[in-house]
Amino acid sequence: MTAEIISGTEIAKQTRARLAEEVKELKEKGVHPGLVIILVGDSPASLSYIKGKQKASEEIGVHFKLERFPESMTEEELLKVIGSYNENPVFHGILVQLPLPAQISETAVIEKISPEKDVDGFHPVNLGRMLTGQKAFLSCTPAGILEMLRIKGIDPSGKHAVVVGRSNIVGKPAGQLLLRENATVTYCHSKTGNLSEITKQADILIAAAGKENLITGKDIKPGAVVIDVGMNRNSQGKLCGDVAFDEAMEVASFLTPVPGGVGPMTITMLAQNTVEAARNTLLETGSQS
Repeated sequence: MTAEIISGTEIAKQTRARLAEEVKELKEKGVHPGLVIILVGDSPASLSYIKGKQKASEEIGVHFKLERFPESMTEEELLKVIGSYNENPVFHGILVQLPLPAQISETAVIEKISPEKDVDGFHPVNLGRMLTGQKAFLSCTPAGILEMLRIKGIDPSGKHAVVVGRSNIVGKPAGQLLLRENATVTYCHSKTGNLSEITKQADILIAAAGKENLITGKDIKPGAVVIDVGMNRNSQGKLCGDVAFDEAMEVASFLTPVPGGVGPMTITMLAQNTVEAARNTLLETGSQS
């Protein structure tokens, strides 16, 4: 068996073409979707991530702005900036690039962003709405994973999905979205003692632990769908995932590469959330008229 590669790059391209048409329609109705990204400090990694988000935004016609502040910025100053963008109708989405300097609380920052502009899907209100099956901005990486499965015709219903990782950004919401799609979900993490025994039961395996080659071929059920969320650097400085790619190729039915898998879809889902936020303002205006 040789796995079929799920190209996030290709699926993202298709999705962005659709979003570009939606943005065009919104502009014709007088709404120009806008996204502001706030960066504190000058981390090269953060700047690289932002560059990808800017490219996706501009590709589909979203107005993009980057606000940069020094590493010394205080929490109070940042919260004030976020508050001003909460009230600014030009920008429908607000994203504060993580990580933040030690003097600033990530929790306080995330909670300060209006849930209606939280296009990262990190606000407790959006996480709570997702958990209870209400309409919400979904965390971008888990949303991208579900979109990839949908495009490939992979139905999670009735399947055993195993999520390796329990972060609030990826692991936890990914499991909940799979549960919402009627999968039976098992969470694993750094304290799971019999990891391989559990991963070998997975029909759909999500690797999101941030550890190079954590999942090898012997850890995968033959024919499983394997989604690799890991973003690691190996000893040669090459980007790699949590899954031993060559080994997984011989066992899995579908497999995402790193790079070119989940990453492009994460950025695309951010753009989709921004377009949705803009559309919501149009709906609100219509309901008030």
